[in-house]
Amino acid sequence: MKRRDALIRVIDALHAEIAALKSNDVASLERATADKLAGIEQVALLGTGPAGPDIRELADEANRLNETCRIYTNLMAANVRRRLQTLTGDGAVAGYRPGLRAAYA
Repeated sequence: MKRRDALIRVIDALHAEIAALKSNDVASLERATADKLAGIEQVALLGTGPAGPDIRELADEANRLNETCRIYTNLMAANVRRRLQTLTGDGAVAGYRPGLRAAYA
């Protein structure tokens, strides 16, 4: 397998991760993440020789897609946090509770 093929595998897995995140499909998310990690491992095994423009472009695309996954994950985490705060009656401003400041002082 070539680096180009391995990067395409990572990109395909990232597209699958995004689709799974959008649909809240945990099983698909687990599969896509496993595929992504296997693709990344394959890229690493192929070494770090000079990258031509096509490899650099694929790596940039993988980085953009990974950033999109990170944003979706952070938005989902924020929504869960907000829902939990609502359920527990914790109406304080997010991240601030009296006494919390002392824990970090």
